[in-house]
Amino acid sequence: MPTRQEQIDFFKAQLEACNLCPRRCGVNRLKGETGFCEAGAGLKVASHCLHTGEEPPISGRRGSGTIFFSHCNMACVYCQNFPISQLGHGNDVTTEDLAGMMLHLQAEGAHNINLVTPAHYLTGTVEAIFAARDRGLKIPVVYNSSGYESVETIEMLDGVVQIYLVDMRYSTSESARRYSNAPDYPHHNRLAVRRMLDQAGQLETDGGTENGIATRGLIIRHLLLPTLLPETRDILTFIARELSPETAVSLMSQYFPANPAEVHPEINRRITEEERTEAIQILTDCGLENGWIQEPGRPSGPVA
Repeated sequence: MPTRQEQIDFFKAQLEACNLCPRRCGVNRLKGETGFCEAGAGLKVASHCLHTGEEPPISGRRGSGTIFFSHCNMACVYCQNFPISQLGHGNDVTTEDLAGMMLHLQAEGAHNINLVTPAHYLTGTVEAIFAARDRGLKIPVVYNSSGYESVETIEMLDGVVQIYLVDMRYSTSESARRYSNAPDYPHHNRLAVRRMLDQAGQLETDGGTENGIATRGLIIRHLLLPTLLPETRDILTFIARELSPETAVSLMSQYFPANPAEVHPEINRRITEEERTEAIQILTDCGLENGWIQEPGRPSGPVA
């Protein structure tokens, strides 16, 4: 495990030549240069709140202390948070401000600190986590990610992050290019998820409630997309065979064609009940019994 100073030094160096994610833009953010995500050298937060819409061991009864960061290293045509992720809506904050948000959310009863798409702001975010812990932050940190991550970056989060809540969105370069402008997503996604599992292990809970609250480990989310059931099968098969059938999987059904998705007729609709039923059967066939299946329009429920 890297030391705290090694982690701080690594993330600070990224501001001069940013290679935090697989895009490896190499821009000098200290000089005002911006890469694909358009994030600057500082921190930008869209909102922070107690959020009850995550998976049960993340939200629990009191909510997840969720911090939504502005901008994103993806460009999903169907993004439901388009104003935040691609237009960059939000407020500039300092590292001290961010540490204060974490402590405030803990005081409000949050089960964890849930960092939503934080990769491009990890320099300030890691420093804020250290500062908050020095001031009494005790709850776990959740790294809530689209899954387009660099293995090197994940390795430097060892000990900083306790829970990985990560998407596995595509299994083919064509779909990743067409819908998220990230043709190398499947390659980097699988490498990163393997490293997350090696680092955090399978999901562990405190057992203190009916379902238990997550204390560490990996949860993989898979968003069902219209017409892409073959990729669902590829991804769930990969999880079962290459990771473990014990891996916690959240099968998500809330897709709707937001923003420019209408330019792609094949995904310009919600998933059908037939598609959802087939996806559940694939999950069962793969022997993935740990996790949750989302009812359309509802929070995720346990795998039957």
